[in-house]
Parts: sequence; structure tokens; C-alpha cells
Amino acid sequence: MTNLSVNINKIATLRNARGENVPDLLKVAADCEAYGAQGITVHPRPDERHIRRDDVYRLRPLVCTEFNIEGYPSQSFMDLVLQVRPTLVPNAPDALTSRAGWNVSSNMEFLVSVVDRFKAEGIRTSIFVGTDTDNIRQAAKTGTDRIELYTKPYADLYPSGPEKAVAPFVEAADVALKCGLGVNAGHDLSLVNLEYFHSMIPRLSEVSIGHALICDALYLGLEETIHRYLNCLK
Repeated sequence: MTNLSVNINKIATLRNARGENVPDLLKVAADCEAYGAQGITVHPRPDERHIRRDDVYRLRPLVCTEFNIEGYPSQSFMDLVLQVRPTLVPNAPDALTSRAGWNVSSNMEFLVSVVDRFKAEGIRTSIFVGTDTDNIRQAAKTGTDRIELYTKPYADLYPSGPEKAVAPFVEAADVALKCGLGVNAGHDLSLVNLEYFHSMIPRLSEVSIGHALICDALYLGLEETIHRYLNCLK
């Protein structure tokens, strides 16, 4: 079974635009779970342009499903994670949004130290990567529990050729699974391309979807949208 984790960053962006508490981030997270989502994902950036640190603390006791936190593992970020004890998806520091993932070999010592620190506390880790199979094999050497595949290249190529678009992801997932890693995926997955992606990689552990899901909810409503995404993962 592949779980759906809803990234609620865009809800926080909308809330922050007016400086008030509409929409209510906590209520949206609770509603996502009530409608069937199996996880909530947030990315508290240093500039707090969407999710704020205090959001993370307020969400922690309310999230009943898996709580995922993405972000660059600076010391302050690591302190936050150690306090709230979510699942950690460490991101590289230099992107507008989560793009492409880590060059593991170039950051091996750092990533091993991060993974070791969190595994000692019982916190599951997932390293954000592309489809380069050598890089995935290196990720396995860090001791991480999972990888998360960066799926924007798949989404970009899907309209012109689904088979060609998904092929490197099928290979990457196969290598990861053979290395003993769980496989997550995220970025630009949508109602247009998710069902096919899942059919080709049925052993996905989780997909994290935010932007497309929230955009769809503007037209379909949040409950119907989540049900449609869950149907793509059956």
C-alpha cells in the first residue's frame, strides 16, 4: 500500500498573505487526515515564508498519522526535529523549493552524521534524491531508511511520453529496493500523472503531494480531492 502525505505548505502561504489565521492550518491538517490522508508534510524554512516553527510545535500533538518534516538539517532545524520527533526528509539548502536532491557522495560525511543522530533517537529518515542509481547506492550507505525520488522530470515528460518519463524512476526504485531502502516520491505529482506512476512502481511507500492537490481542491473541494488522489494509489 502506498500512503498519501499531504504537504500543507501552500495553506500556510495563503494564511500568511493576510497575517491572520485564515485558513486555519491546524484544521486543514485535521481535515486531511479525516478525509483519508495517511500523513501530513511540512517544510519550515528559515525565512518562514509558509510553515513557521510554531506551526510545527502546534501540529505535532494534533497529527495522528505520519508527520513528515522536510528541510536542510542546520543545527537549529535539527534541534526542532529532535523536539517534535517526526520523520525527517533532509533537503539541500539552496533551492526555492525542494529540487533535485542531494549529491550523496559529495555530502556523505554530513549525511551520515545527520542520519546517525536521528536514528539514535528513533526518528526515521528519508534522503531526497534524483534517479541516478549510483547516487542511490551511496544513499544506502548513509544508513537512511528511505529515499524520496524527485519526480518533477517525470511530470514534465509525462504528457509527451509516459513510458519514457517513468523509465528512470522504475530503475531507480528497483535499485533502492534492492539496497534495502524504502521508496517515497514527490514533486509535481498530480491527478494527471499519479495513477500511472504508481502502477509502474507499485511498491512505493509514500507520495508527498502539496501544490497540485491544493490547486485541485480549489475546484473539487478538499475531501473529494483527497479521495481522488487515494484512488490513484489503489
